[in-house]
Amino acid sequence: MGKGGALSEGVLKKILLSYSYVAIWIFLSFTVIIYNKYILDRKMYNWPYPISLTLIHMAFCSSLAYLLVRVFKLVDPVSMSWDLYFKSVVPIGLLYSLSLWFSNSAYIFLSVSFIQMLKALMPVAVYSIGVLFKKDPFNTETMVNMVSISVGVAIAAYGEAKFDTWGVILQLGAIAFEATRLVMIQILLTSKGITLNPITSLYYVAPCCLVFLIVPWVIVEYPVLKENSGFHLDYIVFGTNSLCAFALNLAVFLLVGKTSALTMNVAGVVKDWLLIAFSWSVIKDTVTPINLFGYGLAFLGVAYYNHSKLQALKAKEAQKKPLQSDEEEVGRLLEEREGDNNVAKKNESQA
Repeated sequence: MGKGGALSEGVLKKILLSYSYVAIWIFLSFTVIIYNKYILDRKMYNWPYPISLTLIHMAFCSSLAYLLVRVFKLVDPVSMSWDLYFKSVVPIGLLYSLSLWFSNSAYIFLSVSFIQMLKALMPVAVYSIGVLFKKDPFNTETMVNMVSISVGVAIAAYGEAKFDTWGVILQLGAIAFEATRLVMIQILLTSKGITLNPITSLYYVAPCCLVFLIVPWVIVEYPVLKENSGFHLDYIVFGTNSLCAFALNLAVFLLVGKTSALTMNVAGVVKDWLLIAFSWSVIKDTVTPINLFGYGLAFLGVAYYNHSKLQALKAKEAQKKPLQSDEEEVGRLLEEREGDNNVAKKNESQA
């Protein structure tokens, strides 16, 4: 087969691999969300202890991350002083623990479908906090888009059949903490040249979460669990649940590393629609026409936001190419000039 055929095969293989990474991430993310809902929901497994579940996840992920980084050395640790750790990683760990605690708590009060609709507010929260901390410039067009997403989510909330105020407050709190964490990663780590992949993130951040979550766990859930002496930890249920949570982090590492963060955002939209369909058809959650109309409006806003980011990335890459070609041209001219000088010197010596 000729060179063109080999190129086509290579491109096809790359496309198939990319779709495989997307499919794995969607499957694992879908599984973790449904599994958490199953464990926490009072009508299913009936174990409504979100802090305890998050503690189990963090203990499991901390242990496996330590083995991968320190024992098997499959991932290199990041060079980091204790001062940098306490000033940068610890605040991120606090925000992450609060985000996980609140988001898991919301599954007790809200349907899976409605939670996914509320999560459409994530770009709004990230952009707003980014502007607040001066990490992103204020743009009127972008802000109008953020307002359209918010209006869509508000309509979806208005049409929610089983609206629970406390559940909505918890989910909005989780979104706010997660958005702040993402912005803080840029401010406290990325700006200092420190990049953490999902495995090293767990290695450094998960132990912080574990420590922070112990305090509310002792106050809120431990006394209740102590009274409920008839409960025995099901190692199969919680072990497989924790393994899925850890595998999801590995999938994020693969997806972002082999494709891009934007690909994950687009895949996340597909996953949300699948979860809404599953919640309606299998779990039998009520999804109203107003729900769908509102989320459809928010979906269009999120899609436009992702499209704008893609266009911005393309424009940035296009700006880099002329600079690279200019540098190559300058290098070529310098080489030619040096070659001409060498020839001239050679002629002079022969003369």
